Amino acid sequence: MPFFSALQRSISRSSMLLLLAAAIALPLSAQAADNASPDSFTFAWQTGADPTKVPQAQGDYEKATGWHIDWKRFDSGPAVIAALASGDVQVADLGSGPLAAATSRDLPITTFLIVNQLGSAESLVVSNKSGITDPQQLKGKTIATPFVSTSHFSLLGALKHWGIDRRDVDIVNMDPPSIIAAYKRGDIDGAYVWAPALNQLTPSGHVLTDSDQVAKWGSPTFEVWVARKDFAEQHPDVLRQLAAVSLDYFDRYNRNPKAWNASSEQAQQIAKLIGVSADDVPGLLAGAHYPDKNAQLSQRYLGGGTALQLKKTAAFIYGLGTIPAVLDDYAPYVDNAFIKAIPSISKTQQAAAHSANGSPSDDRSSHE
Repeated sequence: MPFFSALQRSISRSSMLLLLAAAIALPLSAQAADNASPDSFTFAWQTGADPTKVPQAQGDYEKATGWHIDWKRFDSGPAVIAALASGDVQVADLGSGPLAAATSRDLPITTFLIVNQLGSAESLVVSNKSGITDPQQLKGKTIATPFVSTSHFSLLGALKHWGIDRRDVDIVNMDPPSIIAAYKRGDIDGAYVWAPALNQLTPSGHVLTDSDQVAKWGSPTFEVWVARKDFAEQHPDVLRQLAAVSLDYFDRYNRNPKAWNASSEQAQQIAKLIGVSADDVPGLLAGAHYPDKNAQLSQRYLGGGTALQLKKTAAFIYGLGTIPAVLDDYAPYVDNAFIKAIPSISKTQQAAAHSANGSPSDDRSSHE
């Protein structure tokens, strides 16, 4: 059951908030179940560009786990939450906004990997036809974003920074494909969204701000991998192996981002998978930060910072009236045990591995 229908026109904000609250609550009333068959599970993925898309395209996760993975694409976080709640998927890619909303309603999931801290890969783009050149000109304009997504959170954070009451902007809920269509028709003046939709808006518009800047203003957003708690408890090695492969590719990218240029095999694979031009991939990858193992386990992320940021995000969402309360502690929804269990390798082994993969073996620092 989808969380939201694509909105082709603006509706009242109060009605939208009521719909949103109901949509989050409904799946949680259903009995949770692990629908994965033996040696097979479903992974809900989204279209953001990041290094994990390469092992996804190459089948590396299947090789590492020995499981068949049914990769199911979703266009927004709320729809992912519904699938997790019903047990239709066991592992998922999720943004911090939907994650905060879901955990605030006690959805039985655990966060086991930080995929990235978002930057310019998510942006607020306004149409050149809108006449908007200054943030204050957003008043009275129609801006689309997927509700309770990281983009929604960033949009509201930007408005707060600019001193603009969100009620002065006609903010409408649309999934990315609907945003593209509405933007081309001229039904909306702009949108806060991610790739590949973002790439289809910018040629006839301009960026007012992005999530890197909004993070500096005090409203950071991030993307994570989560698993249903029943699946995590039954198959901890699967999550460990998923995380290990992902961290390996984060390291490959962080050591030599220039190797992931538009003509590279990595860029070609990502472009084909998410539906963008390979020429856009390097810029999209550079628009986020990918934490290595040490950063993952640090206080900034899985060591405590992620739970704290979820609470701050939840408080923000609570102010919209879409969740009934903010939890005292979000630590029960974050678990670093799977990454802790990944064996460390020596610098010599690491250098040999990266040399075999055509990457330089110098010990340059990561984006973090």
